[in-house]
Amino acid sequence: MIRYILRRMAFLLLTFLLTSLLIFIVTQFLPGDVARVILGREAGEAALEALRAELGLNDPPPVQYINWLGRFLRGDWGQSFSTRSAIRPVVLERLGNSLLLAGFTLLIAAPLALLLGVIAGLNENKFLDHLISVTSLSVVGLPEFVTGLFLIQIFAFRLRLFPANASIRPGASFAEILPQLVLPALTATLVLLAYIARMTRSGVVEELKRPYVRTATLKGLPRRQVIVRHVLRNALLPAITVIAISSGWLISGLIVIENVFNYPGLGRLLVFAIDRRDLPLLQAVTLVTVLGFSLANLAADLLYAWLNPRIRLG
Repeated sequence: MIRYILRRMAFLLLTFLLTSLLIFIVTQFLPGDVARVILGREAGEAALEALRAELGLNDPPPVQYINWLGRFLRGDWGQSFSTRSAIRPVVLERLGNSLLLAGFTLLIAAPLALLLGVIAGLNENKFLDHLISVTSLSVVGLPEFVTGLFLIQIFAFRLRLFPANASIRPGASFAEILPQLVLPALTATLVLLAYIARMTRSGVVEELKRPYVRTATLKGLPRRQVIVRHVLRNALLPAITVIAISSGWLISGLIVIENVFNYPGLGRLLVFAIDRRDLPLLQAVTLVTVLGFSLANLAADLLYAWLNPRIRLG
């Protein structure tokens, strides 16, 4: 097991390095002049050249990449071109907000979707199976902003149960933040529900047709024991992949949901960096996002190995 973990950690490190190189290359080809964006159209050539030298934009690209990655790994993420403030505190604050929303969403979405998927799989081609499939697919087909606006209309304006604005105050306690998380989390949950439920259903249906299930049933084992101790252990493997990928998406991919609810997450910060061509901020947010995806997939791999020892032995 230790050897398996070390292999996965080495793969994560390689992925991080290759992705950081790709991020740096892509950001270098973005249109526009960074110095011109910062100083404005009226700036003279001398001022532009001085700023380029100050920011290291005249250095060869390999030197820029090594300097940037080295500073990033040391914790020095530089200053934002647009706000002239330190990047690291802003990104970490937004990352904390995104992790809070992602964790709360998964706390709702994962158990509910797995339960619905198991119920649908155990009732293949029956009324409950068709009802769960049609309902979940109908919801996931709606754009995120439509789902969000619908929830705001019902739960914020009509029932007045939760606030429509999720702009949380810095330093607020979890009890103060919780009501503002409900509607964004429900919106993200409705997006994830069908994917996780369908994968779980497929896994349950496939495992129920395995010979070992028939053998265990003929031996007289209770059906509940066969399902809980044998079927679900293998059937949940495909759903784990979806949940892991969804975890990375929840960290920085909720751009539409964050804008609908005015939530200060990592996705809105990414849009802010792109709009202002703020390269250091854009690179930091993207690299943190990639690291989140990588850690989520590492967690999925370790959970895979725990549920199915044949994976780590291979």
